[in-house]
Amino acid sequence: MSPQNHTTVTEFILVGFMDYPQLQIPLFILFLGIYLTTLVGNLGLIILTSTDPHLHTPMYFFLRNLSVIDIGYSSAIAPKLLATFVSENKCISFTGCTVQFFFFCLFVTTEGCLLAVMAYDRFTAICNPLLYIVVMSKKLCTLLVISAYTCGFASSTVHTIFIFRLNFCGPNIINHFFCDVPPMLKLSCSDTHVTRTLHFIISAIIALTTFLIVLISYVAIVFAILRIHSAQGRYKAFSTCASHLTAVIIFFGTIIFMYVRPGSSFSTDQDKIVSVFYTLVISLLNPLIYSLRNKDVKDAVGRIINRVTFLK
Repeated sequence: MSPQNHTTVTEFILVGFMDYPQLQIPLFILFLGIYLTTLVGNLGLIILTSTDPHLHTPMYFFLRNLSVIDIGYSSAIAPKLLATFVSENKCISFTGCTVQFFFFCLFVTTEGCLLAVMAYDRFTAICNPLLYIVVMSKKLCTLLVISAYTCGFASSTVHTIFIFRLNFCGPNIINHFFCDVPPMLKLSCSDTHVTRTLHFIISAIIALTTFLIVLISYVAIVFAILRIHSAQGRYKAFSTCASHLTAVIIFFGTIIFMYVRPGSSFSTDQDKIVSVFYTLVISLLNPLIYSLRNKDVKDAVGRIINRVTFLK
């Protein structure tokens, strides 16, 4: 094929879950409930950590940004997914597909980097408690968050350019519910070897690097906790990072399973189920994890309830 642009496809058809027509309405209700709960939960955390002075610490600064990211990447997927259940038009334009992919990749990569930053924050809090406020200054926290977004933006830009510069000559049916890497590569009529290799390398580097940061941080945290003599002290130290550790295991487990593997091992039906989990369910779980397993957040909610009750 000559190097000139042979792209003739101007829109794609998202198959989504059309294989199960009898489940269209139940699935719409389920995913709408998940999305609305995600918005309410994450917006609630953003408002809570912004307005309660007790939560104006580095940990909750990062948590607030995590909630912003969760809203971002679930919103990149959910509205179009919901539309496919209730509309006869299952199409998404080439530009719309590009934009959806870019923002999804941006937010999901940024979340992985931010979870690594939060692991470093927990490492500093437990291993160097006396220097915590000095080390985790407002300036450093801001730089770390900016770095996470920069990494996400760079990765998303490279992925988007290399995937959507490919030629798409037809068919235009995406056997998925959003514009993800594997189904897009399957539709291309170009040689995708370079793009597949680049995708695997970038995904592996980011996922494994951030996971390694988390792993090293928690190894140091475990050793620090074991040096604490009292059982109560060990429990208190562990409880400060239990929520984050839970979020890390869920996020990195699904992301590594989904992307850091050879393309030949992809099964479309299997990937749809896994994709639902990490595109929608994780964003729902994060605010629940940080609320139900976090004493500071529960205390902040209690203070708001008491304040509202007093005003009545």
